[in-house]
Amino acid sequence: MDTVDIAAVDSTLVLLTVEEAARRLRIGRTTCYGLIRSGELESVPVGRLRRVPAAYVTRLRTAQRAA
Repeated sequence: MDTVDIAAVDSTLVLLTVEEAARRLRIGRTTCYGLIRSGELESVPVGRLRRVPAAYVTRLRTAQRAA
């Protein structure tokens, strides 16, 4: 199993890259950045990188399903 598959399956990850968050949400990377920019999806800066807490991804997925 390569790292892409592990990231998609590993529920122990606390901070996700934007690409990993997009995969979990089943949206594109650009759309994920748009959600971050609009404030719908929270993220944290780690140095020069941008990370999305896995809990926020889960919360957004739950909200999407309820809508």
